Amino acid sequence: MSIRLRFISGPDVERLTLTRDEIFTAVEDAVRAQGNGEVVLEPRMHLIPPNAGRGHFNILRGHLGPQHVSGIKVVGDFVDNPSRGLPSELALITLYDPSTGIPLAIIDGTMVTAARTGAMTALGARSLAKHDSRILGHVGARGTSWWNVTMLDDLFKFEEIRVTSRQPQSRDSFAEALTEELGKPVRAVATPEEALVGADIMVEATRLTTPTVLLRTEWVTPGTLVIPYGTISAVELSLTAVMDKIVVDDWGQATVGPFGALRAHVDTGLLTRESLYAELGQIVAGHRPGRERPEERILFWHRGLSTTDIAVAHLILSRAEAERVGTVLTYH
Repeated sequence: MSIRLRFISGPDVERLTLTRDEIFTAVEDAVRAQGNGEVVLEPRMHLIPPNAGRGHFNILRGHLGPQHVSGIKVVGDFVDNPSRGLPSELALITLYDPSTGIPLAIIDGTMVTAARTGAMTALGARSLAKHDSRILGHVGARGTSWWNVTMLDDLFKFEEIRVTSRQPQSRDSFAEALTEELGKPVRAVATPEEALVGADIMVEATRLTTPTVLLRTEWVTPGTLVIPYGTISAVELSLTAVMDKIVVDDWGQATVGPFGALRAHVDTGLLTRESLYAELGQIVAGHRPGRERPEERILFWHRGLSTTDIAVAHLILSRAEAERVGTVLTYH
């Protein structure tokens, strides 16, 4: 029996021109399936080569019941790549038939990683931010940041957006590109304080190599939604103490590996399963309420779910098959 699979390159993915709305919907469906117990979600694993802490690999594995597809993503996270003209995160996703183990596709997951991250940020905000949020403060200008800001603005139509990053050129070009895309001014500011103080939604998406406080607890006022998800912590240990609700994408993800914005909070017992309010899937599926009062301070920490990678990759595969995009390879 001949077995064929489809290789879908980065340029192929671009040709398919998926919209933000399509990506958001795919992620929403995957998170709802998680909340309904229709997925298998294995905690990510890390491979850390001997490179003095300048990069590592994440291995994510999962299964989506509604789409009847399983998948694995390997994504490198190498902070020096931009100086080499490369994305800091390069990813490859493989999809499989869960009934036979037959491989279905090999897909460039670089855009998928960035887009599904932005979709998760926006999905969390839809349930957890004030519905009339008008000011967004965003720290970080890496690949996921574009999707964070654009997808959040798709939902909230902000009156003011402030962005910052360590490099002036990076934050200025980021603000200029967003201004053109969104058709309204996006302001680049010099410090995290300028970006975050007074914001209804605070997003921390930095690329630190050592823990550094960039988001201070005292800036979090009643009604604020805080979304920190950098690989290395940029928040204070006191942050969780002021929160009315803490939500994660998956508790299993939050408790494994050396990385994550609230890694120290878990390790020191400041964040436990008992103190956790909910996983986002429980809220999206309707099993727990999200924001219940305008004055609630809420924190949403997402580490990234294999099931959302698989959902977007499956969308790409379906579209590629319909439009005959990609290269069909003989596997066996």
